[in-house]
Amino acid sequence: MTVLVRSARAFGLLVTLAGVASVASVASAQLSAPAPAAAAVPKLAYLNSQAILASAPGRADAEALFEKEMATYKSTLTKMQDSLKSMVDAYGKSEATLSAPARKTQGEAIQRKEQEYQTRAASMEQQARQRESELVKPLMEQIQKIIEAVRVEDGYAMIFDVGGNTSVIVGADKSLDITDKVIARLKAAGPITAAAPASAVKPGPTAAPAGVGRPSTKPPAPR
Repeated sequence: MTVLVRSARAFGLLVTLAGVASVASVASAQLSAPAPAAAAVPKLAYLNSQAILASAPGRADAEALFEKEMATYKSTLTKMQDSLKSMVDAYGKSEATLSAPARKTQGEAIQRKEQEYQTRAASMEQQARQRESELVKPLMEQIQKIIEAVRVEDGYAMIFDVGGNTSVIVGADKSLDITDKVIARLKAAGPITAAAPASAVKPGPTAAPAGVGRPSTKPPAPR
């Protein structure tokens, strides 16, 4: 009886040890199995396009050329504005002594002059915007080319712009800022040669001439 009890106890111990060994074997196999690969996290970066454009080589030269070419526009429109104002002033001084037909004739002449001024100003503004595009386009293409090169070389999935008016990024790690890197590449590339006007008739580039607008004194309606 004692031998049977001892044998049973020994058998139970062997079963227990075998179970522990089996569990340990499974655990060891699970630990040694390769862990599933984690999903790759895309690399992101940001830049300030306004700072890049302000530091871009050739930008100051393009602006200076634009202002020089715009001087022709300003001069032409200023002369037309002065001429229209002189007509309005002269009409105002003599209106009381003019006959009805004369008032009608002069009033219509002033209106035609104003229409001529407005048409010419609109045409020159359109030419100015086109010239601005001609000057800015090569510079913007160079900037975009360098940004794309940096993106590919450093493996960025996306690059955000925090310099625009529509930026919604309110905070970011400074180590993700590639603005200085893009500026350094731009300076190394050197300035872009300013584009020649598409037509000799179109001298200027950027926006409407500063300080030149529609005359404040409206010509009187003919009576």
